[in-house]
Amino acid sequence: MSETEFSVSANAARRIHELLASEPPGSVLKISVNGGGCSGFSYGFDIGHVIAGDDIVVARDGVKVAVDSISIGYMRGAEVDFVDDLMGQSFRVHNPMATSGCGCGTSFSI
Repeated sequence: MSETEFSVSANAARRIHELLASEPPGSVLKISVNGGGCSGFSYGFDIGHVIAGDDIVVARDGVKVAVDSISIGYMRGAEVDFVDDLMGQSFRVHNPMATSGCGCGTSFSI
């Protein structure tokens, strides 16, 4: 994995495949890092239909996940996962750059 990449777990790829099944061909899960949230930054998840030229794209099991060129600076080495537990279903980003996080699972600080 290069310094600008991230990974996608098998569970996340399965769930993304389910979500994209009703979307137009070529759709991807887009992840962004935004200022705000309980801990300073928060992850945004969206379905995208266009991959920007500077997006970092990772493919796994037939699905693609794209992170914009600014957000990848906050996600180097991260793994995108999907969990289904007592707290509910959600995508989680296991980010080695995060120094702390919030109980919501989508907010972190560096």
